[in-house]
Amino acid sequence: MTSKSGTFTGRHMAAIFVGGFAVVIAVNLFMATRAIGSFHGTVVDNSYVASQKYNGWIAKAEASKALGWQAVPHRRADGRVVIETLMVPAEATLSATAERPLGTRDDTPLAFAPAGGGRWVSDKALAPGRWQVRMAIRAGDQAWAGEAEIR
Repeated sequence: MTSKSGTFTGRHMAAIFVGGFAVVIAVNLFMATRAIGSFHGTVVDNSYVASQKYNGWIAKAEASKALGWQAVPHRRADGRVVIETLMVPAEATLSATAERPLGTRDDTPLAFAPAGGGRWVSDKALAPGRWQVRMAIRAGDQAWAGEAEIR
């Protein structure tokens, strides 16, 4: 018996089946490689010791929130970071670390000088792109910490 041209056969179905699985496997391998290569997570020297400090970190976060201080960072056209604060004492000091949330680790410590009106300006500019800014404000024995994303 001869096969007519244009007839769908078992070989066609097998090729579609194998091709579909090949595409799914290739995409999964690509996505897994990208995920492993770009996510650095939170790195600690010893996860057990870090877990023992967890309740202390929560207590500090609650004390920080109770102060009522607010800080909102944004980037100027020249790349320097400006943090606008609310209810922060005039004698406070502010510092921050800017980190890349994805890709290659690129942590940049920033020092700030008061610019008046509750504004603080960083000592250096940040490269273009997405940054996670971890801020720390101290005034006497009071301490506040927070983080925000800037683009």
